[in-house]
Amino acid sequence: MRKLVYFVHTSIDGHIEGPDGEFDWPAMGPELSGHSQELVDRADTFVYGRRVWEMMSSFWPRAESLSDDPHDLRFAPIWRKTPKIVFSRTLEEADWNTEVVGGDLAELVAGLKGGPGKDLLLMGGAALATALADRGLIDEFHVVVHPVVLGGGKQVFSGGVRTDLRLTGTRTFDGRAVLLTYEVK
Repeated sequence: MRKLVYFVHTSIDGHIEGPDGEFDWPAMGPELSGHSQELVDRADTFVYGRRVWEMMSSFWPRAESLSDDPHDLRFAPIWRKTPKIVFSRTLEEADWNTEVVGGDLAELVAGLKGGPGKDLLLMGGAALATALADRGLIDEFHVVVHPVVLGGGKQVFSGGVRTDLRLTGTRTFDGRAVLLTYEVK
């Protein structure tokens, strides 16, 4: 059975974006970029909520013209060719090999997990991740804590119900960021 893996960057004060919505603070050094690639290799489908999809689709299709970062240059062609699913109640269609779905999360995710293929990789976001975690649908959490205090902004999980997790690993990347890996108890 496929797993749903949640990969998220957070500040040490638990925010995934700054007070003004900024996401310019995660540093993707070579080691963290390598872990990101390991997760991408495990998956054959990327999963997003609408807001993260809009951010990703505004950057990755033209990343080579916007960045010279080695991580960005390596990931951009992978992002373009990998199938993507966007969970949304408002978005009607999306390009770049993307399917938009709406409806019952538990039913949709059960169908995806029960289907053929590799893991599903949920990247970033808060609303969809909280909704999925509340329903016990996320199998692994890969939380990368960056050495920055944002002082406000969107929290990783806000307004969700209690979910007990089991720590399955820790790792330091590039002498800066710390990965915390969890599974549901």
